Amino acid sequence: MKKYTNTGNKDTRSGFGAGLTELGKSNENVVALCADLTGSLKMDNFKKNHPERFFQIGIAEANMIGIAAGMTIGGKIPFTGTFANFSTGRVYDQIRQSVAYSGKNVKICASHAGVTLGEDGATHQILEDIGLMKMLPGMTVINTCDYNQTKAATLAIADFQGPVYLRFGRPKVANFTPEEGKFEIGKAVNLTEGTDVTIIATGHLVWEALQAAEQLNEKGISAEVINIHTIKPLDEEAILASAKKTGCVVTAEEHNFLGGLGESVSRTLAENLPTPQEFVATKDTFGESGTPEQLMEKYGLNAEAIVKASEKVLKRK
Repeated sequence: MKKYTNTGNKDTRSGFGAGLTELGKSNENVVALCADLTGSLKMDNFKKNHPERFFQIGIAEANMIGIAAGMTIGGKIPFTGTFANFSTGRVYDQIRQSVAYSGKNVKICASHAGVTLGEDGATHQILEDIGLMKMLPGMTVINTCDYNQTKAATLAIADFQGPVYLRFGRPKVANFTPEEGKFEIGKAVNLTEGTDVTIIATGHLVWEALQAAEQLNEKGISAEVINIHTIKPLDEEAILASAKKTGCVVTAEEHNFLGGLGESVSRTLAENLPTPQEFVATKDTFGESGTPEQLMEKYGLNAEAIVKASEKVLKRK
């Protein structure tokens, strides 16, 4: 099976910062708005190089979304930045009414998603944001897996017309996708070919899925790993082609199993190709304080959990 090399752990939020910095140089219509978390969102370079296009809104996320929506009327491409919890749950009404309903070209960029936010605890660890955002008509939902892919996605959404939710995180994770890899919105990436089980992963769980595939291979189980970086629109063709080949599916995500990637895959399978499926995700719970590694282990969001889910679903074929 194909193996991937970790070129060095990097945080995905820095990938966003690098992409935004590049956009500042190449696209004069790009503007950035932040809710008092410039350093945490790695927006410092954009602020330094383009102060006339950077707007510090303060701890007023609803106002930030409203301002961003207004800026699109003048042809600007606003990138808003704050924690995922504040980017969605705190301002859902403003996103629904001012951005999604009217199809405004706002890029909602959200860091510190999931339990890997760590010690800040349950009040900051949103595990429902993908569900909230994917249910909004016309909203594109992207959840990247590493530094390189987050940078590429940041660049890609600037050229995409319409509202986008871009989700990434704080911890340093494996960086394994190509440095200059092309990011195609709505197009899944088949990372490894397999014949026994399909592992469909998103975000931080993609690297864990690759590690799980190696462990399964040692047990004589051939796993196909698919990176779903775009949860909406979902690449149903890639999912169905793989499920038809392997006959069973595991989905893996750092999100509640209610409303996340797994449910989108389930709907696709139910409508087109009923297939046994297991979920690696949080089970209708809030998070808690702890290191990212401790929380990923406790909530079953790692390679070990993916291996167990794969062995379980194989018995259901």
